[in-house]
Amino acid sequence: HVQLVESGGGTVQSGGSLRLSCAASGYEYSTYCLAWFRQATGKEREGVARISSGGITIYADSVKGRFTISKDNAKNTLYLQMNSLKPEDAAMYYCAADPSPFRCSSTYVDGFRYWGQGTQVTVS
Repeated sequence: HVQLVESGGGTVQSGGSLRLSCAASGYEYSTYCLAWFRQATGKEREGVARISSGGITIYADSVKGRFTISKDNAKNTLYLQMNSLKPEDAAMYYCAADPSPFRCSSTYVDGFRYWGQGTQVTVS
């Protein structure tokens, strides 16, 4: 049974930082494409960043240079370091995992098999 549990969300002032975590269990974590998505109220879900099994990262243009996705295979944990936060970054953030490398080909690819419950980020 695959489980993804996000944490680390909260309220931060514009220009501040947060680090999100996603703890995973129930599958061979290191071989999966892992991703962060976000969905703001009234908007469609968008891909923020993803990291392949080999550690290759890609980012949405809106977060490049400000966000960093990383993972710790030994801890089965995915991270999203968010710096220089802007009000438009406020959203529910979700982590996702999928065994297909195709999911890591673009931040526009969706169809991830496994999802967390989300963690709220508010930027004031």
